This record gives sequence, structure tokens and C-alpha cells, in this order.
Amino acid sequence: MSSKKQLLFIRNVILFTFTAFGGAQAHLALLLKYFVKDTKYITEEELLELNALAQVLPGPASTQTLVGIAYKVGGLKLSLVTFIIWIFPSAAIMTFAAISYAKVDHKEKFVEILEYIQPIALGIVAFGAYNLSRRVLVSQLSVFLAISAIISTLVLRNAYVFPIAILIGGMISSALDAPKEESEIRVKLFSNINPKKLIYFVGVLLFLALLGAIINRTSPFSLPIRLFENFYRNGIFIFGGGQVLVPLMFTEFVQMKHYLHSSGFLSGFALQQALPGPTFSFTSYVGALSMRNFGYGITGQITGGIVAVLGINLPGLILVLFIVPFWEDLKKIARIKYSLSGINAVSVGFIIAAFILLVKPIGMDFTAITVLIVTFLILNFTKISPPFIVLGGILLGYFL
Repeated sequence: MSSKKQLLFIRNVILFTFTAFGGAQAHLALLLKYFVKDTKYITEEELLELNALAQVLPGPASTQTLVGIAYKVGGLKLSLVTFIIWIFPSAAIMTFAAISYAKVDHKEKFVEILEYIQPIALGIVAFGAYNLSRRVLVSQLSVFLAISAIISTLVLRNAYVFPIAILIGGMISSALDAPKEESEIRVKLFSNINPKKLIYFVGVLLFLALLGAIINRTSPFSLPIRLFENFYRNGIFIFGGGQVLVPLMFTEFVQMKHYLHSSGFLSGFALQQALPGPTFSFTSYVGALSMRNFGYGITGQITGGIVAVLGINLPGLILVLFIVPFWEDLKKIARIKYSLSGINAVSVGFIIAAFILLVKPIGMDFTAITVLIVTFLILNFTKISPPFIVLGGILLGYFL
């Protein structure tokens, strides 16, 4: 890949980073625009496959999908640069917010300015759901799987609905559509997997847990090590993205470990909702504020923000970079290849269910509904980019 194309790719990553409001579902629509429709770095099918893979894995789905795209385009180096660009801005802002927590409470005008961001984000979600539905829901089986995913998400409201439904959808479409499996491809694939990497992956968690348990609690290194272990562990076991991460963090860090108070936690979460980028960057706020509440200075608080955001993201980053190199071989296994249609159908169901859940708080707010519909119509019938719509929403909130 030429340096000019890499710079163009990085430019699109920066644009995506600063316009990615609305969580993972809206992010997918933006990924489709910036890396498929506008530049054709990958195909729509490849994007859906990477997103489906990220849905099955624990960790931040948007981050894993973006890093997977970068790996396919430019290899390991570009994927790491992309990862840093993606997480740094929101993580830096949230760390600064924790350091300046007393001032963050006085943000009424800031919230007013960003009043229209939520319905704009919902318009982006609706646009993404509409386009992907047209592309993916092309058979009775895919429609059935999507509707089942919607119902199970709305009824069960459990984090493990996501990986279980993805796996069930893939198994159903694989069982109904796939011919005989190719044993030679499977042998080739599994012979290329290095078991030492899997041992290292789990070993880091066990080592940090042991180190955090035996180190003196009065040591200045104690809390950063324990924070990294806490977030690394959450990164391994959290399915379902930010909507699952935040309540689990509240339970662990506020109610159980008392690293920070509920008022500080909720103030930071409100700020995170107004920022573009990964929801998982909220961990940098929790890490920095935890260090502040235990008497650490600014350097210690910055350290807390860094170890938190790295700890929560590293498991998902390692997993996606471990699997993507084998993805082409993995897809050649018939039952895996034919499972993708079911996985994609379930993913579309999740997006539609997320839209339903996100739009419920709006209720009968005429202004918000109007902004949502106008956003959808602009994206569907014009070539205006989401950044300009977001900027328009900010200006609207500032002047009205």
C-alpha cells in the first residue's frame, strides 16, 4: 500500500474518530461510509464479516472492527496507528475531566449545546439499519433470524444475548446451507495457530491478579497494577459493548470497591455520552478519578487514565489481531462461510433493537423526532457527510 493511500486512510480514521457519535450501531454506519462507500478500502461484505467477528469476541466492537479494517488495508503497523488515533482523543478528554472534576459539574450550557446530538445519532443508526437490512435480509431465514434477535434483545436485556444469538444464528444458517466441510483447510488453519499466544493472553491476567494480591497496598504501584488487572479482566469477559461495560463498572468500582463516588461516576458518564469515539474510553475517566480519590497527584491520575483505557482495550485488540490474519482461511471452511449470513442477519437485528431502545427515551418529543427524521432523509437522499450534520446540530444547540 502506497504512503499516499495510507495517509488518506489515516485521514478517514481521524474523520471517523471525531464524528463517531451514537455508540457501536451508529459507528457501523459511519464505517460503511468512510471505508466502503467513499473510498472502497474494503467491500461491504468484508465490513459485515469483520463486524460479525467483533460481535462474537469480547471487548469493544467498534474498536475491533476499525482495527480489523486497518489490518486488512495496511497490516499490523497501520492497525496499531489506527488504534491509537481512535482511542486517544476521547480518552485524553475523559482523563482531563477526571483531573478537573470540580469544574465538570458545571456543564449545563455544554449539555444544552449538545441537545440535538442524540437524535442526530439516532438518525445515523436508522440510516445504517435501513441500508444493512436491504443488503442482508434477502431470504426468509435471514428475516426470521433478525426478528428473533430483536425480540430476544428487547425481552431478555442480558449481555450474553449478543454472543449466544450470534452463535445460534451462525449455527442455523450453517446447518441449513453448508455442504460437506473441507478437512484439509481446517488442518492448515489450526496448524498455523500458535498456542503460546493463547497462553500469553490468559497469562497476563493471572500474573497481574497475583501481583495485585501480593504487593503491599501502601505501595504507590499497588493501585495502578490493580486497576490494570481489573480493566484487563473486564475486557476479556464483557460482551455487548459500552451499554454492558458501564453498569458493570458502576457495580465493581463504586458499589463494591469504593474507588469513586456515584456522583463522580455519573457526571463522567454524562460527559462521555456527549463525546464522539469509543464508549470504552470512559474507563480512562474512572481510572484517573480513582487515582485522584486515593491521593495521587496529576501524574498518578494520568497514569490511571492510561492503564485503564489500555487494560480494557488490550484483550479485544489482541484477539482481533490474532484472528484476522487467519480470517481468509477461516472463511474457506464451508460451515463457517455459510454461517456468516446468519451472523449478519442477527447483527442487523441487534442494530434495529438498539434503535428501538435508544428511541424510547425521546417519547413524543416532536423536536427530537423531527431532527431524527431529517437526519435520516439527508443521509439517504443527499451526499452530505455526517460531520456536517453533527456540526449543524451543535450550532443549532448553541444558538437556540
